[in-house]
Amino acid sequence: MAGIGPIRQDWEPVVIRKKAPTAAAKKDEKVVNAARRAGAEIETVRKAAAGTNRAASSSTTLNTRKLDEETEVLAHERVPTELKKAIMQARQDKKLTQSQLAQLINEKPQIIQEYESGKAIPNQQIIGKLERALGVKLRGKK
Repeated sequence: MAGIGPIRQDWEPVVIRKKAPTAAAKKDEKVVNAARRAGAEIETVRKAAAGTNRAASSSTTLNTRKLDEETEVLAHERVPTELKKAIMQARQDKKLTQSQLAQLINEKPQIIQEYESGKAIPNQQIIGKLERALGVKLRGKK
């Protein structure tokens, strides 16, 4: 400790300031009223489409017209007749109910009902589960 010298402290003032008001704070009603009382100039500007939804409605008419002019029939693919008959036949051969089969493949009974009635949208994962549970090939060439 002999060669260090005298210990000094450096006392510099630290100034802490508030942040400048943001744009949203400048538009605040209290701030505007305070500025009016102080006699400051306040500029008010009305936006052209303020309070209306004109911008959104103008583009929807174009989209609506395109939809009205559309003639292509769009529909989801449904379970083919051969597949639903094959599922039904395989399930009945194994003497399973729809709910028992659903339990075997960890799906809801409603899924099996939809597949056997032809209302379901084919899902390859579910068809694969059905193939394994029933021991029958349902996809591809028979």
